[in-house]
Amino acid sequence: MSLELLDRAAGRGARVAIIAPEGVFTYQELLDASSVAATRLLAGRDDLRSARICYLIPPSWDYVACQWAVWRAGGHGVPLATSHPPAELAYVLDDAEPEAVVAHPSLLDKIEGVAAERRIPVLQTPALLRPGPSADLPDFGEDRPALMLYTSGTTGRPKGVVSSHGNLRAQVEALTTAWGWTANDHILLHLPLHHVHGIVNILLSALWNGATCEILPRFRPVDVWERLARGEVSLYMAVPTVYQRLIQWWDEAEPRTREAWSAGARACRLMISGSAALPVPILQRWETISGHRLLERYGMTEIGMGLSNPLEGERRPGFVGRPLPGMEVRLVEDGEVVGEGTSGEIQVRGPAVFESYWRRPRETAEAFTDDGWFRTGDRAVVEDGAYRILGRSSVDILKTGGEKVSALEIEDVLRSFEGVADCAVVGVSDPAWGDRVCAALVPRRGTDFDVDSLRAFAKDRLAPYKVPKDFLVVADLPRNAMGKVTKPAVRDLFTPDESS
Repeated sequence: MSLELLDRAAGRGARVAIIAPEGVFTYQELLDASSVAATRLLAGRDDLRSARICYLIPPSWDYVACQWAVWRAGGHGVPLATSHPPAELAYVLDDAEPEAVVAHPSLLDKIEGVAAERRIPVLQTPALLRPGPSADLPDFGEDRPALMLYTSGTTGRPKGVVSSHGNLRAQVEALTTAWGWTANDHILLHLPLHHVHGIVNILLSALWNGATCEILPRFRPVDVWERLARGEVSLYMAVPTVYQRLIQWWDEAEPRTREAWSAGARACRLMISGSAALPVPILQRWETISGHRLLERYGMTEIGMGLSNPLEGERRPGFVGRPLPGMEVRLVEDGEVVGEGTSGEIQVRGPAVFESYWRRPRETAEAFTDDGWFRTGDRAVVEDGAYRILGRSSVDILKTGGEKVSALEIEDVLRSFEGVADCAVVGVSDPAWGDRVCAALVPRRGTDFDVDSLRAFAKDRLAPYKVPKDFLVVADLPRNAMGKVTKPAVRDLFTPDESS
């Protein structure tokens, strides 16, 4: 197999690739284990020829070795979400039609039944990864499909996004340049491994560069703080809700513990936030605690990362920086490219952009312009050369009383109110307004929350048509596995009769 990822790993054989609950593993051990497992997947054939292989494995050494095995056998990897119930796993099996499923024993109960109903064989990781012989593995080019990641479903039914080995290489090379990855980096991973954030930004970027990826089986704030406190971690990436929980734990810790945790965080060279908009209060509080101004970036399943704040230089709150190396980005409104100060849809083009939506030729064609630009569906504006995300056209851009409104702008104002820990703004269909602006609110612990005071606060800071007409206090906001708020579910909170 001629993929450069493997060639690079072979030159770093003795270096530590993975630290996981199962132990410490070198690059050579990763190559050896994945070769044996790939041989078993081939079962005497010379090439899987892009057959889909699903895998339901928690973040672990087993996950990494099995993912590489699928690729080395010539297969098309389809990671499954360990948090999903059997019904959602069944949806992916029906859509992807895999040749087999590789499952960790701890998750066998979730997948065995739905796979059996579809006559899909299930291979368990201990059997696949046990020591054994290796056969000659297939040779193929970078145009071979590598990953099929399913969209988060925040705006509709999940779609399989097909990315080639070449797409993944372009994504990783861009991040290597933009974020200064080296073989000396040590990154902590606790994010789900069925999304681009965990797979590409963290795991693949580390392994491409000969760095060490330390895997925690799940996110627990105390575990992250204790690992940071040791001073070994150089890179840390998470979503805003994770940073919010880390802040809460820091606030509740003893002074000496806080001091140790903060010192460990300051020892990192870079901390990054993504997968959802970063509220300014979290950015500011984290900077006070850790000494780091979080680097915000913008990306999505279909493109990897497209925009990033700089490694060195100013990182402005609410902005996601400039295009990454190799990525062309433009804003388009009513079919015309717009300049600074005018909002438009983000469109991107470059070698990192995905190949297609799995078995959805019409939707794939609709997703691209005639000249090859991918329509992200997200809106932004450029100010002083940097992009500021306004929201997703379908859920974050509201049309109320004839005015276009950014839900994210309203959310930023509401979060700046002392009693609001988090919020989500949606548009609910209204015969008079078009979209009636509604806000779901999570109160901050230990504060007296008063909706009337919040409404007065908002009126002082927002145009009248932007002030939410309805406020709803909730214990928490509905989110997907990456911590991103699912706006359709928030909208359902305001229309319970329609959603039942």
